Amino acid sequence: MSAEIRKLMVVVDEIHREMGREISPPTRRAAAVAVIANPFAGRYVEDLTELMDIGAELGGLLGRRAVEALGVAPSAIESYGKAAMVGENGELEHAAAILHPKLGAPLRQAVEKGAALVPSSKKRGGPGQVLDIPLGHKDAAYVRSHFDGMEVQINDAPRADEILVAVAVTDSGRPLPRVGGLTTAEVKGEDGLR
Repeated sequence: MSAEIRKLMVVVDEIHREMGREISPPTRRAAAVAVIANPFAGRYVEDLTELMDIGAELGGLLGRRAVEALGVAPSAIESYGKAAMVGENGELEHAAAILHPKLGAPLRQAVEKGAALVPSSKKRGGPGQVLDIPLGHKDAAYVRSHFDGMEVQINDAPRADEILVAVAVTDSGRPLPRVGGLTTAEVKGEDGLR
């Protein structure tokens, strides 16, 4: 079964100045968000395969849309992240079923590689609540300059029987990074860490 999508949203965030300093090129983040019906809202279901399959569908769709929003080649993406918020009639395991078993592989295809784990968060919330999408370097978790996040919010989602699913990507790290760690020039991208 495919996702019953009520709404799609794509947003681009560009930071041009930080602490009085110009950021050139600007730090750019894009998030693609889907608001979907929760097929298991209000009831306990043991087998969550349907939500796992929806995760695979959304990983590709949202990943591609986020990359397209930045207007760069998929290989130019440096960071990624994913998050989901279930409405009040859902459970956190519904968000986990969408995010974890199958969403990652199609997202990695959309960004051409992705050796590192995809940072994630999940929560229960209601319409208009903020969802934080954690971000990390797509090929090397030890790149501290890319420990970041992006907020998304939709005024009418998630409703009680919905799930808000988001994927975010960047083409750079945080503005003005200076806390050390592995640099992007040192990334090997083989083990997901370095």
